[in-house]
Amino acid sequence: MTNRELKSIVEAILFAWSEPLHIDELMKIIDQDKRTTRSILKELQDEFDHYRRGIVINERDDHFQMSTRKEHQEYLAKLIKQSNKKISNSSMEVLAIIAYKQPVTRVEIDNIRGVKSYSSIDTLKAKNLIKEVGKADTIGKPILYATTNEFLRAFDLSSLAELPSIDNLDKLDLDLEDDYDEN
Repeated sequence: MTNRELKSIVEAILFAWSEPLHIDELMKIIDQDKRTTRSILKELQDEFDHYRRGIVINERDDHFQMSTRKEHQEYLAKLIKQSNKKISNSSMEVLAIIAYKQPVTRVEIDNIRGVKSYSSIDTLKAKNLIKEVGKADTIGKPILYATTNEFLRAFDLSSLAELPSIDNLDKLDLDLEDDYDEN
């Protein structure tokens, strides 16, 4: 199989599979080693960028996914109503705690916040920003929560290592109303 055919196959797979796809899964599907698969993905990314295509291939924690180019968001916003994507400040607070403390239990989140977090956790799970990742090895085996690849995508992060340092958070000017709303 030629490199051109492999690129075409990978492009079709990423287009058809709207969820992030781990490189190991892609390797199995196209029956290639990791180096070759990564090379094909890099070539596709470079081509999409060179020709300023409306679609890009994003990488987050070895997961690859097609998405629209960020520069076209204002035009897409005219097509898609954004109102149901915002989340409340309390849910954003819970999300921040999970992002920085993961894996973390609801009780730990409640203790940090000083209030119950059931509703916020349910909202964040429904929006696929957090997920259950296991159970703590303590009495009652409480559920552990962590962020998802959708969280990385929503905040334009390649990995959790790109989260700002907790010490620098007060220096950031965050407008939380732009991206999400809880409805």
